Amino acid sequence: MAIRPRVLVTGASTGIGRATAELLRDRGWEVFASVRQAGEAPDGTIEVVFDVTDAEGIRHAAGRIDELDALVDNAGIAIAAPLEFLPPDELTRQLDVNVVGQLRVLQAFLPALRRSRGRVVLMGSIGGKSALPFMGPYAMSKFALEAMADALRMELAPFGMHVSIVQPGTIATPIWTKPQRTVDEFPPEAAELYGERVEKFRRLAAERAGNAVPALEVAKAVEHALTSTKPKTRYLVGPDAKRRARVERLPDRLRDKLLTRFLFGS
Repeated sequence: MAIRPRVLVTGASTGIGRATAELLRDRGWEVFASVRQAGEAPDGTIEVVFDVTDAEGIRHAAGRIDELDALVDNAGIAIAAPLEFLPPDELTRQLDVNVVGQLRVLQAFLPALRRSRGRVVLMGSIGGKSALPFMGPYAMSKFALEAMADALRMELAPFGMHVSIVQPGTIATPIWTKPQRTVDEFPPEAAELYGERVEKFRRLAAERAGNAVPALEVAKAVEHALTSTKPKTRYLVGPDAKRRARVERLPDRLRDKLLTRFLFGS
């Protein structure tokens, strides 16, 4: 193992990834910060430039890092749309970044992680336990990461490795402020069928964003998963994540009724 523990954090240019890279840097880790564009990594980290959809770029980066003690598989995007009008290629893009991309990175760096009995943290979401209307593409990707975490945890246990998944709720991060397609960009019937409810959903989401938990709180959960002698398998972060987790324990129809009333007022 290196004198200082080494960690790779993907998606480190903004939001949760950046907050995690900066916190671990300040805690004495040697941080490899994966970003898509040169110059975007936090100060004091080692910038690694690749896109999680670029297998060759990932392999090249892995060839430059021979010692690694932890991986924070964080990079992700968010696509929101009524499923009836979701272009299949958009779903493919959502899953390629949030799921397949995480696996590409994991596979490339796993030999180094195994040698150090390193740890893996997947960046999930409460959306991986609680799917909301119009959030289907994003939720589908995060549900898949839940399965990935469960399978991976048992597969890597014989090598003395720990796997955790973090499940944030509403976090102060730019992932939802990046340009997204609107209902008006879909066929006319999309706005007719879903427009009013989508707008209500957006207004509520904007209101909730004002009370979002700082990305640093998620970074602290990641740090615990990487340093604790008994890391948790799952970390719920944020009060709304904990509330939604409780709602998911209800019978389905009661769950749907409560969420519909909260989201749309009816």
